[in-house]
Formats: sequence, C-alpha cells, structure tokens
Amino acid sequence: MRERDNIEHLPVLVKEVLEGLNCQPGGLYVDATLGGGGHSLEILKCSSPNGKLIGIDWDEEAIRVAGSRLKGFQHRLTIVHDNFKNLHNILMDLGVDAVDGILLDLGVSSMQLGDRNRGFSFKLEGPIDMRMDRSSMVKAFDLVNILPVRELEQILWKYGEERFAKRIVRSIDDHRKKFPITTTRQLADIIRTAMPHKHHPKKIDPATKTFQAIRIAVNDELINLETVISGSIDLIKKDGRFCIISFHSLEDRIVKQSFRLNEGRCTCPSDMPQCSCLKEHKIKILTKKPITPSENEKRKNPKSRTAKLRVAERL
Repeated sequence: MRERDNIEHLPVLVKEVLEGLNCQPGGLYVDATLGGGGHSLEILKCSSPNGKLIGIDWDEEAIRVAGSRLKGFQHRLTIVHDNFKNLHNILMDLGVDAVDGILLDLGVSSMQLGDRNRGFSFKLEGPIDMRMDRSSMVKAFDLVNILPVRELEQILWKYGEERFAKRIVRSIDDHRKKFPITTTRQLADIIRTAMPHKHHPKKIDPATKTFQAIRIAVNDELINLETVISGSIDLIKKDGRFCIISFHSLEDRIVKQSFRLNEGRCTCPSDMPQCSCLKEHKIKILTKKPITPSENEKRKNPKSRTAKLRVAERL
C-alpha cells in the first residue's frame, strides 16, 4: 500500500450534503470532485438500491483511490477522468440529459496535501508542483521562478488576498536571481522571513495565503468554478439540487453571487403593477446563509473548520 493511501479521507458535512442533495433511491447524481470517494460512497448508500452516480476528477491518483474505495458499487457507478468545467460535455458523451443533483467539494484534498511529491503543502519537503492534473504543462515552479514580479504580486493579492504580496514577491525575486527556488520548504521559509514577525497570523502559517494563491493560479480554480456553475444549472432536473462546498472567501463569493444571479431576484419596485426586469428564475436558494460544520465535526476533522455549504434547487 502506498504511503499516501494511509491518509484518512474525511469528507466534510456528509449529513448536510445528503440532505442538501435530497438523495433518493433511483436518483442520478454527479460528484464532480470525486477525490477519495468519501461523499460518493455516502451518496451511493443513500440512493440504494438503484441510484446511480457519476464521479469526476482530474487527478489520476484520486481516480485510482476512489475506484478502489467504491469497487463494491461498480454496477451503479461511472468514473470519469476530466475537469469538472467540462461537465456539460461529459454528460453528453455519457448520453445523460439531466441529473437529480450535483455536488462540488472544492479545494485541495487531504490525499493531495499529504503527498510530498505533489508540492501542495508547505509542511512537507517536496518539489513546487501543485498541479491537480499532472498532465498540465504549468507547475508552481514556473510561476515562482519565471513569472514577472508584477504578475506574481497580482496573483498573491488576487487569489490569496495577501497584504504583504509586494514584500513576499520582492524576497522571492531576490532569491531566484541567485538560484532557482525548487522546494516547498524553501518557498515557505522565504515567505515567512519576508513578512514582519509581528504581523505573522496567529491561527495560520504565514505561508498559507501565498501557497493558496499560487495553487489557484496553477489550476485556474476560480475560472473553472465560474464555468461549471454557469454551465451546469441547466443540467439539473426540476426540483434537483446543486450543492457546493467551499473553503475560502474567494470561492464562497463566486458561489454566492452565481446562485443569486441564477435565482433572478427581481429588483423592480414593489408598487409596480407588473415586473419588467425580465430576469430568468432558474433556481431557488435553499441556504440563506451557508451551512458550516458543527463544533463536533471541527474537533474530529480540523480541516473542515472553514467549510461552507450552499444549496440551490432547480425550478
């Protein structure tokens, strides 16, 4: 067994996801972020005996691990190696017109973080990679060592909301002029040193936001998220559900705004005899505020602490 297979894959907000999807026997569901298969396993159990699930992931290692974990459900399971931004085409290729529910569990998995060779974690020594799809040409190494200073600053500010972006990038540039920055630990140490010690955050490592920003840029995560939301709502049957779990404010903001846009909230004055905004009402938002993990779940799985679940229903 590989070392990374021993990493426990704890899906977050499982009960809340099953309720959000309104899982039923005979339903057809999409787990567009298959990962280790934790959510998929529970969806298959909940929709038994004849519910079906399509699991999608662009990480080949996730496909392998999930395939092994879910081997007892092969007759009800289809696994696809692809980017969820291509969901419309994936379903077309499978001859599927519409589904009863779609789940997105965003961000990086424990399996990816725990593999030092993937370069996602600043806690483990490894190459600066961060590709979720290992066939992709661009690695984090390329951004860190080649990207112009101004562009790298924009990435740290836009995707990490890092207030010390300029100082960090200046320090990165000083180092890469002498020799390439090749490991996660090297990069993390540069970031920590660049930030004034008195401004080091108390609850997270000083390297957290920079690593997040670079990972998002390498994988086009926010662009992919916008694409899949806008292209997937029409793939959900009437009364079907769309559940999205996010882990930081940038993701949650996109989900919130995209849901509101497709809810088509009327902005006409209440005293108008007839609505004239002509907004299309595609969904009903079921979570006025996002659902967050219980204190008990956060104790059992600290990585769940920032999770937010938003749910919408197709009209």
